[in-house]
Amino acid sequence: MTTETLAKTPLHALHLELGARMVPFAGYEMPVQYPLGVMKEHLHTREAAGLFDVSHMGQIILRGAGAAKALESLVPVDIIDLPVDMQRYAMFTDTNGGILDDLMVANLGNDTLFLVVNAACKHQDLMHLQQHIANQCQIESRFERALLALQGPKAVDVLTRLAPEVAKMTFMQFQAVRLLGVDCYVSRSGYTGEDGYEISVPAAHAEILARSLLAEPEVQAIGLGARDSLRLEAGLCLYGHDMSTDTTPIEASLVWAISKARRADGTRPGGFPGAERIFAQKRDGVARKRVGLLPQERTPVREGAELVNAEGEIIGQVCSGGFGPSLGAPLAMGYVQSSHASVDTEVWALVRGKRVAMKVAKTPFVAQRYYRG
Repeated sequence: MTTETLAKTPLHALHLELGARMVPFAGYEMPVQYPLGVMKEHLHTREAAGLFDVSHMGQIILRGAGAAKALESLVPVDIIDLPVDMQRYAMFTDTNGGILDDLMVANLGNDTLFLVVNAACKHQDLMHLQQHIANQCQIESRFERALLALQGPKAVDVLTRLAPEVAKMTFMQFQAVRLLGVDCYVSRSGYTGEDGYEISVPAAHAEILARSLLAEPEVQAIGLGARDSLRLEAGLCLYGHDMSTDTTPIEASLVWAISKARRADGTRPGGFPGAERIFAQKRDGVARKRVGLLPQERTPVREGAELVNAEGEIIGQVCSGGFGPSLGAPLAMGYVQSSHASVDTEVWALVRGKRVAMKVAKTPFVAQRYYRG
């Protein structure tokens, strides 16, 4: 894909002005880093506040009295009892129990749900919704809206200057907020393991809001490079890498994301694609599992590296890997045979023909600091 055919977010000109290095990502031209550099951008987000342009993500609204029940037929998550002004992590599953995408679902009240889906999947997600539930609720694409993420321990100080009420929000709360005189949607959530907010804003006002936030002394612009290292330290999955249609929620170690009400012994069991296979795996176990991995030397281990046991037999593969600036060490996640999935199990990664010793580790690698009130 040439740069001429790549889509641009409403902040594209601002990224260029800020000296960003732009790369193709999910069909968009996106900033991978700014002059500060990935390492400093990462550490700045952990220490103060980082502003991320995530406008490439897809925003979708579902309306109607049947919207929650309809969406429940596509996800293993309790949507019917999702409180107003709260959001929940969800996954679209296929008939085989594989993960089509992961998403956030918020209840705006008045029989209205607000979805944020991944950039690379947004068009197929919209088609998936239209194909399966268009007869039960209204489906409105909001792909034209911008999305900003303000992340880090100082994010609350910064956003409170524009809207004092956001200080009272807790992790996963979601509400309509006026910022600089414009109606926005704000959630207290993010993809870094830090406290922070995600802000849905009309495209025409995105640059004004971004400039206003960047003018605050605590805020730096942060690119996709640091976004990836931050989420990896937090043990968070990236769709298309750590999960896909080839992995079920059980294999991906996402059992926690299947709501109690929707489990085999719940009040509304199953009813979503692939439920029987997912329940069977939860009951009987799986052959492989996603785990955290810590290389025992300084060699970073990248996505795609094969994992072997002491005898040199292939037992899995790395799905995400790199260097963790806050951890001060390389780190990775991968899929291994369940017999090798226990914490502290020794495995080896094959990197350019060499064996790199690794240990299975608990995630998150760096403590999550969400604000729960």
